[in-house]
Amino acid sequence: MIPNYFSRFAHLRMSRDVNGVLLVEMHTDGGPIRFDATDHEQFVDAFYEIGRDRGNKVVILTGVGDYMADIDFATFGNVGDANVWSKVHDEGTQILENIANIRVPVIAAIEGRAFIHTEYALLANVIVAGRGATFSDLPHFAGGIVPGDGIFTAWSYRAGAGRAEAFLLDPQPITAAQAAEWGVVTAVVDDGQAVAKARELAALYLKQPEVTRRNTRIHFIQPLKERIVREVGYGLSLEGASAAALVQSMTAAA
Repeated sequence: MIPNYFSRFAHLRMSRDVNGVLLVEMHTDGGPIRFDATDHEQFVDAFYEIGRDRGNKVVILTGVGDYMADIDFATFGNVGDANVWSKVHDEGTQILENIANIRVPVIAAIEGRAFIHTEYALLANVIVAGRGATFSDLPHFAGGIVPGDGIFTAWSYRAGAGRAEAFLLDPQPITAAQAAEWGVVTAVVDDGQAVAKARELAALYLKQPEVTRRNTRIHFIQPLKERIVREVGYGLSLEGASAAALVQSMTAAA
């Protein structure tokens, strides 16, 4: 039986095989996702549902074409308005907490450009990337706002604080090979083969008892989960203040 939530979210395509491996594909109309405010709202519930469904034995997160390279800023409205940002703030913290609360192994399969919300992928236990994949941070410091939505927390945890700070202050794209050198990417494969490699790893993990798999994910994610709880709400508050200042300066210049 296919769970109802599989088809509830416009930009998430979900399918689960007979072994319980859930493939979550981010997309827009079957192509690369253009992330928008509706996604930001719906991903809260989507990852909550994924985490609470014990039919999911391993989760693979990927994108169609690109992991995520485009964002529709206009759909978020006036982010200089405290009421608007309050919603962004709450959803941003809840998305990451709900990904961290997925209690089975999570694998991220990265193809193409991963320029937006790479922190979602970095909450996976393992990241597999195609050779042509690139990583960057399009929306934050280069666009005039603080990278406070968890991207610094995730990148500093995986790559180290010094690398994360330099990467986010001057977000030039890095290759999958460089991300592997930093310890962020686990395996680099031929382009188009990231999901296939993720499925190989999932099959390996499934050889272990379910409680072992679940408890290993819980154990491994705990230190990063603690940082998310401590840092992301505060970081999003700082990001909101910078967004308000940016809107104010743009309005004054108009």
